[in-house]
Amino acid sequence: MSAPLRLMAVHAHPDDESSKGAATMARYVAEGAEVLVVTCTGGERGSILNPKMDRPDILENIGEVRRQEMEKAREILGVQQRFLGFVDSGLPEDENEPLPEGCFALRPLDVASAPLVAAVREFRPHVILTYDDNGGYPHPDHIMTNRVSVEAFEAAGDPDRYPGTGEPWQPLKLYYHMGFTRERFEALHNAMTERGMGSPYADWISRWEDRPQKWEVTTRVPCADYFEVRDLALLAHATQVDPDGFWFVCPRELQEEIWPTEDYHLARSLVDTTLPEDDLFAGIAAGVTPACS
Repeated sequence: MSAPLRLMAVHAHPDDESSKGAATMARYVAEGAEVLVVTCTGGERGSILNPKMDRPDILENIGEVRRQEMEKAREILGVQQRFLGFVDSGLPEDENEPLPEGCFALRPLDVASAPLVAAVREFRPHVILTYDDNGGYPHPDHIMTNRVSVEAFEAAGDPDRYPGTGEPWQPLKLYYHMGFTRERFEALHNAMTERGMGSPYADWISRWEDRPQKWEVTTRVPCADYFEVRDLALLAHATQVDPDGFWFVCPRELQEEIWPTEDYHLARSLVDTTLPEDDLFAGIAAGVTPACS
């Protein structure tokens, strides 16, 4: 029997895994793949975005609350999950505001990358998912998550790098999340408008007018059957997701009809594949053992 395919998704904070690629992960779990979510920080400096959870007892214990939320989401998605143990950097209101000393975004790249390299060597993923080089949006922890993910992809297979972090393992493909694109939001906006619904996306679309998309979508993974699982995982992060808020304005049935995929950019591939793809494991056979460099 061949070994299962393995997917690692590297995220900055608890809740990111449920807003980016959650339906994809749930689909691959259902199909027998092993999926590990790596969460770089504990989300200790995240704002409480759900008014119903904005209470002193929650704020005083936000780190523990967010870990509990992550565990609920993990169960719903059916994935494995681990924290790397770094401290949330927060999102400065002013770009000139210094980041807190010792936070994730200020750690030297080799220090920040070492535990992720160890996780890659232990879990041995064939595919790694992460953010683009702007973090998907310019949060310092998201940008740092990209940097450590790229470093781990490049270094984990090299026996001379990061000694003491396990036996080398070379992942075969590296993807960037592309779920927040103008194309997707325009399609949903137009569909809602045509059906006489109020659309929340006009402001989002206007922000893209002078901002060209740097990375093309190369891979669209059909996963509409798992949008309900995605939504339940999002709701598990009750401090971050308002059930009456932005995430749920567009009816799920309409999303399933208009945009039934989650989308990615293939940033690196060590296997032959044909673009566009509809599968993150395209070109990778089950049970393959990547050679270490």
